[in-house]
Formats: sequence, structure tokens, C-alpha cells
Amino acid sequence: MSPSPDSGSGTHVVIIGGGYVGMYTALGLQKKLRSELRRGEVSITLVDPKSYMTYQPFLPEAAAGNVEPRHVVTPLRRVLKRCRVLNAAVTKIDTAEKRLTVRPAGADLVGDELDEVAYDYLVVAAGSVSRTLPIPGLAECGIGFKTVEEAIYLRNHVLRQLDEASSIDEEKARRKALTFVFVGGGFAGVEALAELEDMARDALKWYPNLKQSEMRWMLIEAANRILPEVGPEMGEWTVDALRKRGIEIKLETLLKSAEDKHIVLSDGEEFDAQTLVWTAGVKPHPVVKEGDLPIDDKGRIKATAELTVEGLEHVYTAGDNAAVPDLTDEGQYTAPNAQHAVRQAKRLSANIVADLRGKPRKPYVHKYVGSVAGLGLHKGVANVYGIKVRGVLAWFMHRTYHLSRVPTVNRKARVTADWTLALFFRREIVSLGALQRPRQEFELATGRRPEV
Repeated sequence: MSPSPDSGSGTHVVIIGGGYVGMYTALGLQKKLRSELRRGEVSITLVDPKSYMTYQPFLPEAAAGNVEPRHVVTPLRRVLKRCRVLNAAVTKIDTAEKRLTVRPAGADLVGDELDEVAYDYLVVAAGSVSRTLPIPGLAECGIGFKTVEEAIYLRNHVLRQLDEASSIDEEKARRKALTFVFVGGGFAGVEALAELEDMARDALKWYPNLKQSEMRWMLIEAANRILPEVGPEMGEWTVDALRKRGIEIKLETLLKSAEDKHIVLSDGEEFDAQTLVWTAGVKPHPVVKEGDLPIDDKGRIKATAELTVEGLEHVYTAGDNAAVPDLTDEGQYTAPNAQHAVRQAKRLSANIVADLRGKPRKPYVHKYVGSVAGLGLHKGVANVYGIKVRGVLAWFMHRTYHLSRVPTVNRKARVTADWTLALFFRREIVSLGALQRPRQEFELATGRRPEV
């Protein structure tokens, strides 16, 4: 086990995770501690296997081709110029020794290529992963919708299904290729479904032998409503709007099995589907359990309202992996969403600076702004400050709000340029399915049987 490179003789702040909380906390620290960083009194290291932060609210638009996928990610090294970015996965958190065990990105997962990183102040912002259930077949044929890689894959996959269906005469195989199932009625599931269905509907113009009625799009939700964040009324309107587009919405329904891509639902219906997208919630990143952090019954780190970890000095947490008390609703915790993560990061960086300078911390208190959701091109739903909006205006509010929240002027300009070009040109409908198997053509040329 080799030691980590020297991070300097000053106070070392280590941040686990390069998502909303991690990146914005680091960004806040490097702005507030500019003098200390320049003099070497403080150093900041951000640890994450990826070298970029993904702005997840734009993943549905990236999947639908409205936004270039590279424009929804922000290079960490470009933004965090005064911080060290360590591309590695944390495997253990030892707060007693103030030390992390990490595996460098690209290292053998079963090998012993581990390093150690010492810290003085620690921020645990590992985020979340998809919350799955032990459903037969889900692990083999399902895909999530949390990363830009998944968004790119789904775009290519959906278009590939249209390519294959247009070349198939056998009815059963054709129907399977054109059946798309999404599980989970939150923002991720509804927006991904709506945007991809809108893209596929648009793409059918170039497939004269395919009919819109042949496509089957379905949303499965265990609860009795979707999009709870926008309220019951707007949720019901969204259900009606999607059903008018021919999308099947199955409420109070569970996915029972997906073995061999044969879908079995709790209402007794069975059918084959080539596409199964799982967006039924998230759970804290499992790394938070790999150590001595205090964890609650839901796998979250026990946090205080000041965003410190209960019972530990100079250890902080926020975001999806933390149980942060909601001071506006006694006994409740803040929801795992981007709105809270960005705001918590601002308060978190301020509290760390306060500790470094011997000043009092402040608790995290938020005011509910509302929620907006895109449902495809020129379609949306919103509930902002109690004002309920739907249709084109809601879609415009969705784009405007999230554009204002995208990190860096560079990314704002690129996303705006994508939208502007879309006003004059049709979106691309090319499926680059070979991206999933880039060596297939070369293996064929060498005479080797391509890997599936």
C-alpha cells in the first residue's frame, strides 16, 4: 500500500465525490480561501473516479438529442483550478485515523493497488446510486438513468430499435423491438420517457414502413401518482397529457420479473420488451458504510443541521448520502435532489471556512421554490411558488431555470447554442450503436470472433 502524494504542510481538506455537493463545495472553498490557498496554509483535494461533474437535469435532453452530451458535463480540473483532483474510488473511510483508502481509477478491482489519503477536514459527498430490488432479470437487462453514459446509450439504443424493427417482418420480434418500458414515476423516469418518446416519434418520419401505433411506451409506478414534487393536480395533468400521446401509465403496479426480457407485471400482464429503464429511486452510495461513519436505518450518514457528521469533529456531509434535518418541517429530512444539493454545498463551504477561521457555523435552512419538469419539445409542467403552469410556458420555465443553474459560462453558452441550432435544423437520428462495442470491427478484421 503506497502513500498518497504530499498535499502540502497546511490544513488538508478532502472532499469525497465530484457531484453537485462535492464540486460546488470545492468551488466555494477555493473562492473563500483564495489567500490561504495561495500561501499554502490550506490545500483541497477532491476524490472521484470521474474527472467531470454531470448536470443530471439535462440528461433527458441529452438522450433526446436536444443537447450535446458533452455540454451537460463540467470538467472538474477546469473549474477547480486551485484544487487537486484525484481520480480514484474511495474504498474505506477511517475517521479515527483521519485517513481514506482509495483505489486509483483504472486499477484492477480485485487487485491490491490501493493508496492512502490523509486529511484534516473531510467532506463526504459521495451521492447516490440507483436503488434496485431483487427482481428476476432486472440486473441482466435493465439500465439506469443517472449518468451521461447511460443517456448516450439509451439514445443510441432507442434509435437502434427503430433500425432493427424497420428491417424485421416477423410481428413478434418487431413488437418486442418497439416496446419501451420505464419503471419509476419521479423526475428521472417521467422526463426520460417523455423526451425519448418525443425523439422516437420525430424519427419515425424517416422510417416509412413503421407506424407510430406500432410503438409501445409504458411507465410503471408503484404509487398512485407520478411527479409528487409538482403536486397532485399537476401530477394528474401530466398523466393525462402523456396518455393523450399514446403512452401507457400504469399506477399502483409493480414489475415482478424481467427474465429474458419478458416483462411480468403485478396486474397480471405479460409481454416482451427490448428496453427496460429503471428509475425507481436512489439510495446512498455504498462507500458511506465502508468505515466508521454513523449511519441511519436507510444507509444515510447522520448529519446535523449545520451539515456536520454527528459525533465527529471536522467531518461534514450533505446531499443524497446524508440525512440532513429539514428545519422547515420538524422530524423530516431534506429530499435527495439537485435543488437541495447545490444550496447545501453553499452553506457547507461557508461552515468549513467558519471552522477554519474560528467563527460560528450556521444551519442549513431552505425555502421551497418549486419544481419544473420537461415532457418533450415544447411540453412541460411546473409548480413554482404555488403557481401551477403547464405546456409551452412550463417547458420554457424548465429550460430557463436549469440553464441558470448549469455550472460555468462556458456550459451555459454551449447549451444555449444547442437549443438555438435546434430551431433551424432537425435533430440527428443517427444511432452510433458501435460505441458500445468499439473493437468489434477491428476484431472482425483480424479474424477474431467479435465479443458480444
